[in-house]
Amino acid sequence: MTLTQLEIFSLVAELQGFTAAANRLGISQSAVSHALKSLEQELGVELLRRHQSPIELSDIGQQLLMRARAMLGLADTLRQEAADARGMKRGTLRIGSFGPTSSIKLLPKILQHYRATHPGIEVHIDEGPDRQVIQWLEQRRIDIGFVVLPEERFDTVALIQDQMVALLPVDHPLATRDSLSLAELCHAPFVLTEAGSSELVSRLFSAARLTPNIRYRCSQLLSTLDTVARGDGVTVVAESSLPEHSDRRYVKKPLSPAVVREVGLAVLDRRQASPATRAFIELAVRMRF
Repeated sequence: MTLTQLEIFSLVAELQGFTAAANRLGISQSAVSHALKSLEQELGVELLRRHQSPIELSDIGQQLLMRARAMLGLADTLRQEAADARGMKRGTLRIGSFGPTSSIKLLPKILQHYRATHPGIEVHIDEGPDRQVIQWLEQRRIDIGFVVLPEERFDTVALIQDQMVALLPVDHPLATRDSLSLAELCHAPFVLTEAGSSELVSRLFSAARLTPNIRYRCSQLLSTLDTVARGDGVTVVAESSLPEHSDRRYVKKPLSPAVVREVGLAVLDRRQASPATRAFIELAVRMRF
């Protein structure tokens, strides 16, 4: 068993295909197939169901994937610790980001300074909903992720605080109010954006024992804002996720009682994090947002 075989296995599982994995690695599809076949023969189990499209992992393959990613992560940490001794000239950092707050307002500023300080570190960024970033962390697909705090499952550091606000069409009957309760938002059609803090919004209504009248589910915040601006519904979003120049067709109102949201960085175990990951955390904490 080699790290190369484990890397190929992990990538085939992630991309759900031999061709995609081969293209990512810059090798032939036959080389990918041969590496996985040799790994299966050595382990004596079938890792993939090849007759499926897209390719699926077998039950034992699912179990071994977590171990493989853990071993690859440890190997990368060892390489980076050696690189750290040489001035951290090489290494890889995999970051998970969600929504405009982290992808537009936090991450670019951090990366600008990080790349200047550590130009030899190769940075990979995956974007998805907040719950997917949590899943990527648990699966070890990323080294560090932006998350909504608190997150007890991980080692975390806080970076920014903002508040959740209601958005309504400018001509909505409630648009003249100074603030709005969650209960008042349950009567109108509701737009749930799954790009950012969708889990937090769902938990807020659930904790209040309320059920919003969800008519729309948007994968992008811009779609949510456009839906509200057209007058088709109301929504609740994080204030820092909004564009600097908001559309005049909708209005922003604080919630009553106020709901504070905190965004930070999370890793599985900070003590075992790679030098590149620790450097990213230390830089982010020193910055002012």
